Amino acid sequence: QVQLVESGGGLVQPGGSLTLSCVASGLKFSPSTMGWYRQAPGKQRELVASVSTRGPIVYSDSVKDRSTISRDTVANTVSLQLNSLKAEDTGVYYCNYKVGTSNFWGKGTLVTVSS
Repeated sequence: QVQLVESGGGLVQPGGSLTLSCVASGLKFSPSTMGWYRQAPGKQRELVASVSTRGPIVYSDSVKDRSTISRDTVANTVSLQLNSLKAEDTGVYYCNYKVGTSNFWGKGTLVTVSS
C-alpha cells in the first residue's frame, strides 16, 4: 500500500525559504510521477511542481523561477525547495504519486508565509 508522508512545513517570513520533503513507501517499480500540489484557503488544489521517471520536470508559472524539485528514486523521496516566499504561497502542500491510472496523496503539510 502506497503511503506518502510530508514534512518541512511551518511559518516562514516573506522572502524566506523552506524545503518540503516527502517520503514514500509501497511504491511500484513502474514509470511514475511524483510532485507537490498546494491548496490555499478557499481555493482549489493546484500543481506546484512534478517530476516524472521518464519525462520532464514541470513547474507552475507561480513558482518556476524560485523553486527546485528533486526526486531520489532509490530512497523514494521527493523534495521541493521554495525561495523568495510570498504570502500567496501560503497553503497546505500535498505530496502526490501517480502511477498508471492510480493517484495517491499524502495528508499535507501547512506552509504559512507571514511576518
